This record gives sequence, structure tokens and C-alpha cells, in this order.
Amino acid sequence: MSGRLVVVAGALANKPANGGEAWVRMSWVCGLRRLGCRVWFVEQIAEDACTDERGHAASCAESVNRHWFRSVTGRFGLTDTSSLMCDCGATEGAPLVEVRDVMSEADLLVNISGNLTDSRLLAACPRRAYIDLDPGFTQMWHDGGDRGGGDRGDRGARLAGHDRYFTVGMNIGSPGCMIPTNDLHWRPVRPPVVLEDWPVSLDPGPFPATTSACFTTVATWRGPFGPIEWDRRRFGAKVHEFRKYITLPSLVDAQFEMALGIHPNEVRDLELLANHGWRLVDPHQVAGTPDGFRHYVTSSMAEFSVAQEMYVASESGWFSDRTTRYLAAGRPVLVQDTGFSRHIPVGEGLLAFSTIEEAAAGAQSLLADYPRHAAAARKVAEELFDSDRVLTDFLEACDLP
Repeated sequence: MSGRLVVVAGALANKPANGGEAWVRMSWVCGLRRLGCRVWFVEQIAEDACTDERGHAASCAESVNRHWFRSVTGRFGLTDTSSLMCDCGATEGAPLVEVRDVMSEADLLVNISGNLTDSRLLAACPRRAYIDLDPGFTQMWHDGGDRGGGDRGDRGARLAGHDRYFTVGMNIGSPGCMIPTNDLHWRPVRPPVVLEDWPVSLDPGPFPATTSACFTTVATWRGPFGPIEWDRRRFGAKVHEFRKYITLPSLVDAQFEMALGIHPNEVRDLELLANHGWRLVDPHQVAGTPDGFRHYVTSSMAEFSVAQEMYVASESGWFSDRTTRYLAAGRPVLVQDTGFSRHIPVGEGLLAFSTIEEAAAGAQSLLADYPRHAAAARKVAEELFDSDRVLTDFLEACDLP
């Protein structure tokens, strides 16, 4: 695989001040580089998505989006091998003409969530792999499902023009999973994590000293998409799953904290969270950069998180990129089962739940023998999510032995 030229496309400038989302894209970049590939990163952005620091419309050249792109690509050594291409014609990094040359020389395009849509650039690359991070949403939108207020646009067009289709929904195409395949062969791929970026750093005591016994996560209250209707069924927002577990802090002798993206107008839900013992922090302050996100994860005792209703109700087998970071850092995780337990062993380091009773029991188990679960968490990451393993298999599935 040494010397292969791979272009990774994904939403970075489109998600400014989001350290976790930056790690999602950069883990593919860094993981492929570890395997000896020469990697470029490219991104398309619409000018109407560009804003200034106050959230007001701005030109691409003056936007926080462009600044964020420059900051993150510089942080990961991509200053000379990256390009942000705006539909207004502005670019950050390499100009469009150079990107076209790179695409024509590339062995593979890794198109995360179909960010790259320029038909000329797509056609220039001989191998094109689509990476689905939103199982259920992607396939149902493609199948004609009502987006119901979602903000990602027509995903059907984004599926066209690829040779391989990969998804983090491990159950798509298998019995018990309702998600339509649309006559495409969806190959499962686990979220890759570069282990050397997430070293284990446990304090000598039973818990990290900075947080005591604190479960954390980084999340959005309603998720990035609106409800979707498909096959006479409605899949609601993430908030519906959160509410099922709202009383958990009263059942467990531990703190529960979320770096939560929630609109200040959600007064009733904010009161609900506070009244049930949830502590909230600003995700932009604690996890608004890649390094800030990593510090927040490694300063936590463990993760507790629910999943999008779509991922749960469809039994998609979705597994969170964020959760792989906790595991790699030796932080146990207690997460809602989306059907991933059919493929990934649970019980040590990684605990899954489907009811609030199971969530409480899992938290108690973790607290009762934290050192064992912490050691097991890192092993889960090493055995199942190590980028060296995940991306070697991925490249072979793309016919790049």
C-alpha cells in the first residue's frame, strides 16, 4: 500500500468549532498515512453556509468556516495537501486546478458522507468509495423518505458515482434491520481510531482525579437532522431517546455531565435536565477544538450516551466515532445498543443497554470494578477499532491490496 495517493473528502469547514467532528475526518487521514498512503483532504462548501463569529452570513473569504479549515488542516499537517472549495469560486489551500490534477492521479477517493459532489472531480478518480456515517438517514433519503426538516439536502444525488459503499451501520442488509439497501451492496466499516493519538493516561487512583466519578459525553440535544418519515413510519429526533433516560442520575451514585449543544430557548428541557441532576457544559468551550475534545474525553471517568432514535429503532448497528475515542483512551463506555452488540462483544469496557434498568445496572457494574473495565476499554479499541486494522481491511475491500 505504500505510496498510494488517497483523497479524503469530508465536512470540516461545514462544522466549525466542533472538535469531535474534526477527529472523525482526520482519523481517516492520519490512519491512511500510517499505512504509507499519501493523503490529500478536500472539501466543498456552499457560500450560504459561511458565517462570521456571530453567526451572520459572511463571504467565504471572511468566514469562520475558512479559518477553521485552515486551523485544523494545519494542526494535522495538511497545509500543502488540502483544499476548501466554495461554490462562489473561492478556495483555501490548493486551487481547483491543482485539485483536478490530484484527483486524476489518485488511486482512491474516500468520500465521507458524500461531501464531494463535483461530477468532474468525481469522474477524474478511478476508484470512489462512499462512507456512510448516518445509517438509515442516508438510505431512506435516497429511497425517497421525507427529510422532515433535515439540513443535509438530497442525499440521493450524493450516492451516485461511487464504486464501493461503506457504512458504520453494521446491520444494513441483514435480517432484522429495516433500512433499505436500494440495491446497493453496503459493506460494514468500523469507525477507525489512531491509537497513538489517544494514549491511555489513567491516574493512580480508581478514577481520574479531575472529575471524580463522572460520566460524560459530547452531544446535541436534537441531533443534526429533523425527523424523517419513511414507509409510513416517523423517526424522531435524538431528544426522544434522551428523555427515556432522564432519571438515570437518581439511580446511580455518580455524576452525569454532558457537553451538550442545546438551544437556550429549550427552557422546559433545560429545566428537566437540571431537575434530574444532569450537569451541562458548553461543548464549544470544552470540546471546540481537536485538542480540547481530547482533553475532555481523557479527563472523564467514562462515557454515558444515548443514540439517535433512527439508529436505535432501525437496529442499524451504528457505532459512534466519539465512543471509540473514549475506549482508546482507556475510558469505559456505557452506550445505548443500536444492534451493534450482534457484532461487538459487550460486558467489559464496553457496556450496552436498551432500558433504563440496564443502564443503571451497567453504571453500577462499571463503578464497582472500574480498573477492570478501564483496562478492557483499551483492549476493545485495540482489537476492533485500531485504524491499522480497520483501514487495511477497507483498502483491500476497495481492491487496493
